[in-house]
Amino acid sequence: MRNLNFHHLYYFRMVAREGHLTRAAKQLHVSQSALSSQIRKLEERLGHELFIRDGRALRLTEMGHLVLDYADSIFNLGSEMLATVDSGKLQRVQRLRIGAVATLSRNFQENFLRPVVGEAQVKLVIHSASQEELLEQLRVHRLDLILSNRPVTTDSVTPWRCQRIAQRNVCLVGPAGPEGEAFRFPQDLTRVNLLVPGPSSNIRSQFDMLCQQLGVEVEPYAEVDDMAMLRLLARDSGGVAVVPEVVVQDELKNGTLQKYAILNGVMESFYAITAKRHFDLPVLHTLLDRWKDNSSAGRANL
Repeated sequence: MRNLNFHHLYYFRMVAREGHLTRAAKQLHVSQSALSSQIRKLEERLGHELFIRDGRALRLTEMGHLVLDYADSIFNLGSEMLATVDSGKLQRVQRLRIGAVATLSRNFQENFLRPVVGEAQVKLVIHSASQEELLEQLRVHRLDLILSNRPVTTDSVTPWRCQRIAQRNVCLVGPAGPEGEAFRFPQDLTRVNLLVPGPSSNIRSQFDMLCQQLGVEVEPYAEVDDMAMLRLLARDSGGVAVVPEVVVQDELKNGTLQKYAILNGVMESFYAITAKRHFDLPVLHTLLDRWKDNSSAGRANL
C-alpha cells in the first residue's frame, strides 16, 4: 500500500485554492522553490500531473480537480474531529457554536435558542456576520449551525443541510392609537413615512410585488437592511414599518406599536444550515427537532 504524505497534500490544497504558487508560498511561509518541490513529489507519488501552467497562474488538471475534492474531504474531516473534541461532546459541558446572519431578527434568534439558554450543560457561542463568511466558518467546522433568512443549495464540495424551520407574517406596524385603528391598506400607504427593508431583502421584493399588484406607488421614507435598526425606527420615528411580526413582538405586546395590517403573501422564512458531520451534537438535534415538530404542527410562532 502506498503511503500518502499529508504534508504534500496540504501544500497542494493551498496552491489549488490560491491558483498561484507565489501567493500560496507566502501564505504557508515557505519559499516558492520548496513549495514547487513538494508539489512535484506529490505528483510523482500519484503518477499524474495536477496543474497546468497558464502564464503565472496555475490551473488544475482533471486529475487535480479529483485530488482536490479528496483533499477537501480529508482536511474538513480533520477539522470536524478537532471541533468535536473541542465542543465537549464527550464531556459534561457541550459548546454550541451558532452563526447568525447579521441582519437576522434578534427576537427570532432568542426564540430559537430559548430551550438551551441558561442550561448548565450548554455553553453558547454566538457569532454574527454575513452569510458568506458564516458558511466558510461552517465549512471548516468552526460553527455548528447557521441561522439565516436565505436558503443555500448543496453541491459535491459543500454538502450543506438546509431546512426551513419557520415562517413569519410580515406586517405594517406603527404608533399605537386612533391613527392605527383608522389606517386603510393600501390606500394610506402614500400618506405615511414608510420604513421598509433594503432592496436586497426578500421581504422587500415581495412587498414591491404586492404594491405593483395593488397598483400603488410608494416612496419609502427609509430603507433599512438591519432588522434591529428597523425595529428601533419603527418604535421611535412615528413612521409605519414593513416588518416581520417577530421583530417587534415585544413592542406589540406592551402597546408601544400597533399592527396596522397583515401583508397577505409577504412572509419571511427562517432556515437552519448545518454541515454533514460524522458526529453531531445531541443538543443541536434537540433544537432542530423541536422546531421541526412545531413547524409541522403549524405552531412555529414560538
